[in-house]
Amino acid sequence: MISSNDFRTGTSIELDGQVWRVVEFLHVKPGKGSAFVRTKLKAVVSGSVVEKTFRAGEMVPQAVLEKSGFQHTYKEGDDFVFMDMTSFEEMRLTAQQIGGQRKYLKEGMDVSILSWNGKPLEVELPNTVVLEVAQTDPGVKGDTATGGTKPAVLETGAQVNVPLFISTGERIKIDTRNDTYLSRE
Repeated sequence: MISSNDFRTGTSIELDGQVWRVVEFLHVKPGKGSAFVRTKLKAVVSGSVVEKTFRAGEMVPQAVLEKSGFQHTYKEGDDFVFMDMTSFEEMRLTAQQIGGQRKYLKEGMDVSILSWNGKPLEVELPNTVVLEVAQTDPGVKGDTATGGTKPAVLETGAQVNVPLFISTGERIKIDTRNDTYLSRE
């Protein structure tokens, strides 16, 4: 159990048989009446966001999430197959279960899978990945790093904006949290 006074951004709680993550919280102490905590909660599975108010000090069940190391081995149809790196067991997740993170998934990539009560909830990719540029407009002499950007399609199908001097076939580092170009490799 966790007190509503201890809520922080990213805290996971159980509510109505689901896992919710605290996105925002605000402790309110009105002039009249008792204090309360106003929160914005996001469902880990569905992604829906709700606003909920808790009494100050109210005890709420904290969700115990297990984090395991897996390796993405291959894709079969719409299923992504992962191998547990300790027991060598396979786990299959659908594209819908993985969500938007699948655009950076590459075979052989090490990921973490968060699970709750034995059910996988979400896939955590590394903060940065190195991928090859599959298609982009050709660079022109005189394009510099301080200039503009252009769209590029990566080997996994993801599309990001890159500096004008990047050309097809180059390997670049991408920040998976905010889909931005970091550097050349």
